[in-house]
Amino acid sequence: MIKITDQLEFHLSTKSSSYILKILDSKHIAHLYYGNRIREKNNYQHLVQNFTLPLGNATDYSVLTKHFTLDSTPLELATYGKGDYKQPSIELTFEDGSTVSDFLYLSHEVFDGKRKLEGLPSSFTNQDTVKTLEITLYDKSVNVSVKLSYSLFYEKDIITRNVKVVNESNKDITINKIMSCNVDFQDSKFDLITLDGKWIKERHINKRTLSEGIFTIDSKRGVSSSTHNPFMCLSRPLTTETIGECYGFSLMYSGNHQSSVEVNPHQLTRVQMGINPFDFMWTLEPEDSFQSPEVVMTFSSNGYNKMSHNFHDFINNNVVSLKWQNKSRPILINNWEATYFDFDEKKLIKLAKEAQKLGIELFVLDDGWFGKRNDDTTSLGDWYENKKKLPGGLEGLSKKISDIGMDFGIWVEPEMMSVASELYKKHPEWAIKNSNREVSYGRNQLILDLCNDEVVDYLFTILSDVFKRSKVKYVKWDMNRNFSDAYSNVLKSSRQKELNHRYVLGLYKLLDNLTKAFPEILFESCASGGNRFDMGMLYYMPQTWTSDNTDALERQMIQYGTSMVYPISTMGAHVSAIPSHQVLRNTPLETRYNVAIFGLLGYELDVTKLSNFEKKVIVKQIKYYKTHRKLLQYGRFNRINSPFNSNITTWMVSREAQHIIGNYQKLQLPNEGFENIRVLGLDSNKDYSIVSREQYFNVKSFGDLINEVSPVKIKENGFVHQLVSDNYMFEANKESFEAGGDELMYAGLRLTHQFIGTGYNDSIRHMGDFGSRVYLLEEKKQTCL
Repeated sequence: MIKITDQLEFHLSTKSSSYILKILDSKHIAHLYYGNRIREKNNYQHLVQNFTLPLGNATDYSVLTKHFTLDSTPLELATYGKGDYKQPSIELTFEDGSTVSDFLYLSHEVFDGKRKLEGLPSSFTNQDTVKTLEITLYDKSVNVSVKLSYSLFYEKDIITRNVKVVNESNKDITINKIMSCNVDFQDSKFDLITLDGKWIKERHINKRTLSEGIFTIDSKRGVSSSTHNPFMCLSRPLTTETIGECYGFSLMYSGNHQSSVEVNPHQLTRVQMGINPFDFMWTLEPEDSFQSPEVVMTFSSNGYNKMSHNFHDFINNNVVSLKWQNKSRPILINNWEATYFDFDEKKLIKLAKEAQKLGIELFVLDDGWFGKRNDDTTSLGDWYENKKKLPGGLEGLSKKISDIGMDFGIWVEPEMMSVASELYKKHPEWAIKNSNREVSYGRNQLILDLCNDEVVDYLFTILSDVFKRSKVKYVKWDMNRNFSDAYSNVLKSSRQKELNHRYVLGLYKLLDNLTKAFPEILFESCASGGNRFDMGMLYYMPQTWTSDNTDALERQMIQYGTSMVYPISTMGAHVSAIPSHQVLRNTPLETRYNVAIFGLLGYELDVTKLSNFEKKVIVKQIKYYKTHRKLLQYGRFNRINSPFNSNITTWMVSREAQHIIGNYQKLQLPNEGFENIRVLGLDSNKDYSIVSREQYFNVKSFGDLINEVSPVKIKENGFVHQLVSDNYMFEANKESFEAGGDELMYAGLRLTHQFIGTGYNDSIRHMGDFGSRVYLLEEKKQTCL
């Protein structure tokens, strides 16, 4: 896994990839190769390229290294001031004002396993074969060292990287920039994929071709953000979900981040990822050190799906807590869209009783249960019950929910404080704001200063009391605004630019303490939906609320994009009411469910207002999900047809001998042809049975056309029409096939045709606008002759 040659070349190999470094004569670390695994050799000099004549307008590194310039050398750590004019990966300022640094090889160490990063989330070995290479570089002029760490997860085809700066001098130094990785490729023939968006439109796939210049995504919002997820992918042209080479990079960090790709005039490509250097400056005192977050890298020669599989396996086994790995997640109901702030205990109990009858397992009480919280202008920070709403307190409500036969969960937003709160009256200095300026609000609230240990300790104490008293099994941890007015009352003026990172460290400390104190609680991260969906949060909380947008069409794009990095076992997905509260779109109940089951299923609507038809359908939905829960939550996820460039979206999950396909269409097109799904991941030597999930239409959706099949005349929207639609279960046509795995993968699953406008019979696969179908594929048992 790590071979070191006599020439100080380091060949880092995983199951399917190789990453090769070399210590040059100048003592810089050069990047030689990253890609498909190649054979181990005793010499990789062939991979070293350099100019043999003077390069015009270049700066020679040294008189001792003729014609050698750092500007054309692929490096693992990039500094400024010695002839490399591309973006540096580390920028330091020394006491004399100098910003020149030059870190050269000093030593290296190889060991089994990997070290935990102090104060930061970091991946762990679990039962994997992991080896770590740590290379120490040293700048003798300033007496500062840098440690580059590479951990290899052999079976996962994952390499993690981080950087640590150690001030061995007797003077302060200032860190202005520190990227967790710097990877230099020898060419620029790449497409770049990022996951971009905004509130209720998170992590949409954005693809463009690289050209000369610098391309950067970042967050300055204090959180990893819905604007640009801390992820980038470089792929070769013509790469698809199943073929082609691609490189994935993801940062395990929940604050301000930056990822950049630079193509220089010689067509060298530099990739960097780490803490955003904007508004960042860290004073490093003598004998002190600074640790960067961890970057997770993977290479796939089999398209984007394989890249995603590597990330998914890694997150499920090496990031998410052992306690929650492969553990079935409950089906929940959340009261938010059913009640918003307008509820009392009686209304909640009524919701819970109806939900329990449907088969739902967990009742989640959302915002509005504390202080004087009847709208979003007040009471954040006052984590005690509103006794007008909950006369028996959380304890009383929790017991009643338990007696109904459900677990109990609650919503909290601990990082925030309302000005109209008892906490603000007592501790206005705990807010992030500068008292010399008029403050800018987000959702009528301020952010608590988690740089302040006193605040972190307070939150641990008050939340521990709430969790213990209410006997919660689940906590939804929200964070509903971005940073502004960045100023901490506990930091010196010279250290104010440390605020954003210190805040994240304080958050991680709080989460670490709480999850250790309450290991039985299932925590779900939320930040106005998907504003903080990253590996850093998943280290503490095994699932994340994917988006506040629960519209079935929008969710296809959001979940499709999210799956580029994150497994479906981490995605909260709910069935909500229509019209959608986010886009005012009406989508079928079955489609809302068919999208949500490729995630962690929940319901977020007023179940006391459901029709008999809707209740019957939901009972069947929940039964199906429970039957296939492990497959749907932990199966191998494959993307087949993208919602970003097609009227049809298709994806599937596979686990052992079972597979489930989700197939969705945006609009019903007139007189369409036949459809064919090229299934992925089957055994070509096995035979399969394919059965469509039992689905139902409300006959009211057909309007007056009900009379085409009704033996008696029914007036549209009349009493009889309403009675029939409320009770009659009009089943969609059943599709059943048998085929070989090779047929399904190479020829495809050939579906029955849709409605074409000339009539209807039992063989027509009626979908309609925003329609969908789900198919179960199972291996047929081989019979012995």
